[in-house]
Amino acid sequence: MLAANKTDHFPGLCSPFLKPTYSIFALRNETPMTMQSAIRQMNMRHSKPSADTAPPLGAETFGSLINLAGRQRMLSQRIILNTILASQGDQAAKATAQEALQLFTATHHDLVHGNQQLPGLFSLALQDAYLGDSKADARIRAFIEHAGQALQALDANTPSTVLIDRLGQYATPMVTILNQITQVYENEARQHASLHQKQQRDLMENIQRITKQAKIVSVNAKIIAARAGEAGKEFSVVASVLANITSELDELVLQAVKNGEYHP
Repeated sequence: MLAANKTDHFPGLCSPFLKPTYSIFALRNETPMTMQSAIRQMNMRHSKPSADTAPPLGAETFGSLINLAGRQRMLSQRIILNTILASQGDQAAKATAQEALQLFTATHHDLVHGNQQLPGLFSLALQDAYLGDSKADARIRAFIEHAGQALQALDANTPSTVLIDRLGQYATPMVTILNQITQVYENEARQHASLHQKQQRDLMENIQRITKQAKIVSVNAKIIAARAGEAGKEFSVVASVLANITSELDELVLQAVKNGEYHP
């Protein structure tokens, strides 16, 4: 059974990568409009993206993925706790558990299959985390099904002690699975950031190399134009334009460095 007054059943509920932070005190109650709003947003996005509409993998997307994966940990515990409280006659807890289960189910679907904002299982690491030896996807879906059965039994006024007890036994295993998945998203975000920085670094180095070569060409062109006298005036204009372009490239590189986009 779930011990509602202890936090040792809820390891890893917070992450430095998550925008909001959650605690045991948030598991029982949440402003109704907050959860309902989240459910509406998930329903609006509940369509699998095509190759053309799949979102790019940027910092914002990774932030959303980590945030949602972390929220799943909290929702799983809210479902369990409030279902147990509902079995003891707390009607408000039953409504909270039902809403949490709806949001948990929709979020899991979108994390696995993707939608217009989320890419689904875009990496081998995520595919392995959900579909590999740990069978996280199957175990999460089993939890969803069992929680639904327990709540249906409550709706029918035939609460099952066996169903409730089994649901309570999901508490620690679910947090462990969902915590592992969240860590995979965090690792993917770090790897993406590292790759992005390398790409930025390579780009800036290429620009600097091209700029250096262009400066040499510009200087040589000016020398040739000066030697050519009157006939080299037009060539001199071209050389001046080339020099201006290289100066602009230099300025772009310096601006990128100031903005923290490039760290040689």
